Amino acid sequence: MTFDELKEKAHALPLKPGVYIMQDARNQVIYVGKAKALKNRVSQYFANLASHTEKTRAMVSQIDHFDVIVADSEFEALVLENSLIKRHQPHYNILLKDDKGYPYIRLNVKDVYPRFSLANRAAEDGARYFGPYGSRGATQGIIDALRTALKLPSCRRQFPRDIGKERPCLNYHMGQCDGYCRPEMDQTRYREAIDQAVRLLEGQFKEVGEELQAEMAQAAEELRFEKAAELRDRYRAIELLGKRQKVVAGSLADTDVVGFFRGEATRSCFVVLHYVEGDLAAKDWELIETPMEEDTADIVSALVREYYGPRGHLPRQILLPCEVEDEAPLTRLLSENAGYRVNLVTPQRGAKAELIRLANKNAAEEVERWTSREERQSKLLELLSKLLGLDRPPRRIESYDISNQGADDIVASMVVYVNAKPLKRDYRHFKLRDMDGPDDYASMEQVLQRRFRRYLDGDERFAARPDLLLIDGGANHARVAEGVLDTLGLSIPVFGMVKDDRHRTRALVTSEGREIGIQGYQAVFSLVGQIQEETHRFAIEFHRQQQNQRVKGSVLDKIPGVGERRRAQLLKRFKSVRNIREASLAELEEAVPKNTARAVYDFFRERAGTAP
Repeated sequence: MTFDELKEKAHALPLKPGVYIMQDARNQVIYVGKAKALKNRVSQYFANLASHTEKTRAMVSQIDHFDVIVADSEFEALVLENSLIKRHQPHYNILLKDDKGYPYIRLNVKDVYPRFSLANRAAEDGARYFGPYGSRGATQGIIDALRTALKLPSCRRQFPRDIGKERPCLNYHMGQCDGYCRPEMDQTRYREAIDQAVRLLEGQFKEVGEELQAEMAQAAEELRFEKAAELRDRYRAIELLGKRQKVVAGSLADTDVVGFFRGEATRSCFVVLHYVEGDLAAKDWELIETPMEEDTADIVSALVREYYGPRGHLPRQILLPCEVEDEAPLTRLLSENAGYRVNLVTPQRGAKAELIRLANKNAAEEVERWTSREERQSKLLELLSKLLGLDRPPRRIESYDISNQGADDIVASMVVYVNAKPLKRDYRHFKLRDMDGPDDYASMEQVLQRRFRRYLDGDERFAARPDLLLIDGGANHARVAEGVLDTLGLSIPVFGMVKDDRHRTRALVTSEGREIGIQGYQAVFSLVGQIQEETHRFAIEFHRQQQNQRVKGSVLDKIPGVGERRRAQLLKRFKSVRNIREASLAELEEAVPKNTARAVYDFFRERAGTAP
């Protein structure tokens, strides 16, 4: 179907709830969505494309045809949407990774010294499998907690092959392992620890805990206080492990706290903190590699549905970081899946709001931990290039600004950013020549002519070619810059930086006047704002230097009766020496006493040969 046909079909849809299924030319489902009113929601995709995000524009460009299914209610549409997303796994829907699904804990019982490991699925290989559990990260945490609580080895040594070959490793000396690599530690003791771990995985926490308490009491009675303390620590570790095991296995938690960090230029992260009896028992998290362009509320709603949808046991309360539009049908869906009421709460203040802050912080830290500085810079420039429609990320960005106060002090700055970082050794200043007065367009034309002629002439100080020019100003400034480049036979993307009422860059603009909003992309907004401020600062700084040098060696110092105070008064009133020279006697007398005004007036007339 053509775009107009798709648009016409969307306008003909009913104002009823339902699900829409977008498909490409190969009949592949690329997006599934729900709507309160199908006509309104679907029509938005084919109207005002410029207002869409990059991801939505890309999706719309792939649509060949679409189908809709009318539902009786918004809840029914939500259930149907979930079912279709699971079935088709559409490319443009927000999806959690399949490989972080429902893993098992595997114990190779046939080995003389069996060990626990992660497995994606249970196999018919004679090993014991426990699970499935909620996620790979949390399940690995259970294995690590078992090793810590029971002091099982986590090293790469093979038993019994490596027993007695080397000294015990650091884990033994730190009290984190019983040191089964020592000859005096027999297999029986290892097996007892493994059997205890198996019982814990089977949920026998109460029984194992009681046994440890009995051993602890006996050790204390026998005055073996070090052993009693060791058993106490093990009991506490197992008690906490029991809470974590319940959560990770999918059993009932009191409260789940959802956190979300949105990285426009880098990964995003979805975090769930599980609380049992008021204690944090486990953390589950998911990194999302692709940039997230949807509204945060839509993202959180989609992730919550996908995360909790397959789980049979849910918490009684889920705290969300933001209000979601479909809270009512989502609450009903989760409650029906659980078989009891599941409350969705968006706290605004108090202890629960602090839990949300903690979850969001955990999400941000996971992104930080998994994203290098170079990768963040690369992702940022990739996002900028997509927003501006560039062929490649702009590694070198040059920005220009004009500063003037009268015709005598017109200067310009050139600031350079490479890989999203300032390269100060490449900054340049320009003093404008032969200007009759302030003219930003003529000034910008002269600066760019001088800069790029030097580039074409092979001047080493201007040898680097930029990938992007940012001009402080609007469409007209960008048009002037493009004109200079065209005249010199150069093709470099140019955009103006448009400021808001508080003198901050709010958008970029093309020479044709098309604005590109950047406020919705925090990383890009921050970078462009930083470049604009740095360019302005560098221009103002040079302008002040020129003023100070000019005033310090001013011709006014040669006039009898004009000291520092009178010189400052004159410059404050007339802004430049040229204006003072051209002022009438009456105008000078308005700024300084009459005798000083007469001395200044006569001085310049004598120099010009026009004294009365």
